[in-house]
Amino acid sequence: MLSYTCLNWALLVLFTGPTVSELAVIGEVGQDVTVPCHYNVQSSNDITSMCWGRDRCPNSKCSQPIIWTDGWRVTEQHSSRYQLKGQLWRGDVSLTILSAREADSGTYCCRVEIPGPFNDQLINHKVVIKKARITTASPHTYTSEQTS
Repeated sequence: MLSYTCLNWALLVLFTGPTVSELAVIGEVGQDVTVPCHYNVQSSNDITSMCWGRDRCPNSKCSQPIIWTDGWRVTEQHSSRYQLKGQLWRGDVSLTILSAREADSGTYCCRVEIPGPFNDQLINHKVVIKKARITTASPHTYTSEQTS
């Protein structure tokens, strides 16, 4: 009986896994682009580590990690172009990509490490960086009428 219960629990965990949201963010080349991510902080006990990675959120940690925090400060950073400008201690772990490039397009994972098995908050973001639209004014010809 116990092994049957354990098997059902294991299958439930395998097939449900953590809940993952997916959001889209669109930016322009040369602009700073902020990819949102927040978690709930009621007290200092709720502050936790998190990471951002390139690619979809895996089962644990971040694949191709670009930035990590211990909840209070950035502890690892792949490039100075990736920054967390929010108030980390309040749960604002939004990623800012400075001077975005087309190569920055792709999937990003925000993983907030919530204590306990299968509790992590996972958000996948599809980031699209487009070339800036160039608008040119059409030439106008002005004529004036002269009356005598």
